[in-house]
Amino acid sequence: MRVMVFAKAMEGMDASAPPTPEMIEAFAAMDKFTEELVAAGVVVAAAGLKNDAQSKRVVSDGSRRTVIDGPFAETKELIAGFWIWQVKDMDEALAWAKKAPVMP
Repeated sequence: MRVMVFAKAMEGMDASAPPTPEMIEAFAAMDKFTEELVAAGVVVAAAGLKNDAQSKRVVSDGSRRTVIDGPFAETKELIAGFWIWQVKDMDEALAWAKKAPVMP
């Protein structure tokens, strides 16, 4: 089965700001985890997404569409990236998800 796993954006995650030592360490841990997923043959696809300031939101209201430019006030609503995993069942997906490093 395939599952999609989202990485939510973190408060203060801005590509234009210099990374803090904590962020450098967190991203290194995430890179290591992703390498582990690839080595296990779990990853089908993965990517980071554009930062908040480069984001767009398309809002649908019936047949009308409105495009809203970022940055957005609520960072907690943004997706920073994703993985698509090929796993045998949801239990395996959850086991991998529980191994993911916690981002600050």
